[in-house]
Amino acid sequence: MKTYNYIILLLLSALVSGCSSSFLDIESITESTTDNYYRTIDDAERALIGCYDGWQLTASNGNLAFYVASTVMADETFGGTGNSDGRGYQAIDRFDISESPSDGNLFNGTWGDYYAGIFRCNMLLSKMDDIDWNEDEIIRDRIEGEVRVLRAMMYFDLVRLFGYIPLLTEPSSENIPQSDPKDVYQLIAEDLVFAANHIPLDAYPKSNAAKNDGRITAYAAKALLARVYLFYTGYEAGKFDPQTVTAQEVLKGLEEVIASGEYELVPEFKNLWPAASSTPVQGQLEFNSTYAGDGNSETVLAQKFNNTQDYSGNVDGNRWLVMMGLRNTDWSPYGRGWGACTVHPKMWTSFEQGDTRREASIIHIENEGIAGEFDLNDQREYTGLTVKKYTPMAFYDGTSASRDDGSGDFQISQHQDFVVMRYADVLLMAAEMGSPRAQEYFDAVRTRAGLNPKTISKEAIMQERFHEFAFEGLRYWDLLRQGVEAAAEIIAESNGVEVLSGGSTDKVIIQASHIINKRGLSQIPQTQINYSNNVLKQNEGW
Repeated sequence: MKTYNYIILLLLSALVSGCSSSFLDIESITESTTDNYYRTIDDAERALIGCYDGWQLTASNGNLAFYVASTVMADETFGGTGNSDGRGYQAIDRFDISESPSDGNLFNGTWGDYYAGIFRCNMLLSKMDDIDWNEDEIIRDRIEGEVRVLRAMMYFDLVRLFGYIPLLTEPSSENIPQSDPKDVYQLIAEDLVFAANHIPLDAYPKSNAAKNDGRITAYAAKALLARVYLFYTGYEAGKFDPQTVTAQEVLKGLEEVIASGEYELVPEFKNLWPAASSTPVQGQLEFNSTYAGDGNSETVLAQKFNNTQDYSGNVDGNRWLVMMGLRNTDWSPYGRGWGACTVHPKMWTSFEQGDTRREASIIHIENEGIAGEFDLNDQREYTGLTVKKYTPMAFYDGTSASRDDGSGDFQISQHQDFVVMRYADVLLMAAEMGSPRAQEYFDAVRTRAGLNPKTISKEAIMQERFHEFAFEGLRYWDLLRQGVEAAAEIIAESNGVEVLSGGSTDKVIIQASHIINKRGLSQIPQTQINYSNNVLKQNEGW
């Protein structure tokens, strides 16, 4: 099926041709095929890195990123971007294709990137029995566990976005119809359970984070399983086959993560985020920073990026980060970008007094002295607020801080890691799932934010998640798992929120019915439907 094989064959070629080889090798690496490549443990390790790379490419290729879509769809932000840009982000934000009727392929690149990454994982998994493991089942289990988590995470993103997707478990380009979401979630659960039980607990110790950061651990698998379980049992109102996983087993996994001693909350919330913890040094290409660092004690899993991306085929940067930057404005430590995800005004006023997370999460353009430098005529849906957690950075003189010497390209050299799972999430999920220590876990998160303890409840936990994980790509899915109607009621702005677009008064109006009619799902790319000869069916409402 053309849907998958265009990019996949290119990526597979790059994977096998990028491996080192000595002149004594009988077979040229440029002639490697799937038949002669997957033979040794070294082959498997390199293919595993290729699978991580496939996952990274879902954010490095410059297509609409899952993170950005998740943030736009939530009640945290509006679509934003430039005032003269297309209105695709408005169509996503308002669940209304009439905002941009010609946009039938909002997620086309996203779809291709994810299935290319899944293809890599399926290829390695299909070759596991062909590899000479030297009777080392521990290495085999570790590699298989890591690959299966990568596949699970990519399928989890796809099934949340689109609901009905083709489920491929072999390296195939077969034209198959969409699967029941239940079957996709079943595979995700099986993959995560396998990894949780087979990746050795000491495979990637936190004590060696400088080397291990970004690698998937058994603890990450346990935490991700809880996230999947909570979403699925809420949104789909179903449950996994008891033979795969139960609520008790999921909670047990979370408690094991907590008891491991591998993780702890970073004492000061702002130090989790580069921009929030940095101030420029005048006349120097550096910052005074209290940033806790990549792979810090709170990071359970991060998607890693580098600043070496270029326009010649090296693709390893955080391409979506530029979308979050101040629209064409450098104001150190914040760097320029394309002005997406302007923050809903309610976010600033919703935090409790004294909550340190507000200033660490949100750039208040007027309060921070940026207003005089900001071109309102170039910004759509301006609210005076934008995201601080994930934003490009600039040195005192406005040069991009994506490289230490200021030579970075602000569009492609961004390298801030995306933190997929934080220890705070582990604590709050364990509390939500009824841990005997739920109140203790809940209070630990609040105390770190400078707040007093309060009596725990389901509503209190969800409100805490709203502020703790603001702009981390979790809020929309937290809402959706409370039920589509409940989510739509919170996201909807039927009376409109006043904003400025091009310096003029504008309103963002979001109708609950648009979300409900689509069950909160996104548009399947028309190009993919065409490639499939209409085997793929569009989601209702799009």
